[in-house]
Amino acid sequence: MTTLVQVGLCWLAVGTLLGWPVAVLHLDPKALRRVGIAHPRRLLQMHIDVVLMSLILIAVGAVVPDLPVWVAASLVVGALVNPLLFLPLAFREAWSGTTAYRVGSLLSFAAMSVGTVGAAVVAITS
Repeated sequence: MTTLVQVGLCWLAVGTLLGWPVAVLHLDPKALRRVGIAHPRRLLQMHIDVVLMSLILIAVGAVVPDLPVWVAASLVVGALVNPLLFLPLAFREAWSGTTAYRVGSLLSFAAMSVGTVGAAVVAITS
């Protein structure tokens, strides 16, 4: 089993556990607000994104096991950071307008782009 698949499986477990706050949102919407989460829908977005990103890691790691380290690393960074960008927005939406948030978002999307395109090139040319 490749490291990419292992990371994907661990991230999938995290994504599954993130379903619990989503369940709390449906059972007691005010419970999340009591702990400072002002925009709980962002947790749902994070939950979905973590699951999707983990599936990307598992699929790519299983189908293209001999990825160069830089491609795999780029995929892992993007797949971990992209969903995590929803977490601060659950507390304060305005943070999406900060320079730090925008730069982090741009770099994260760049990492996923480099990783997925790199994986496709490796798969097609192998």
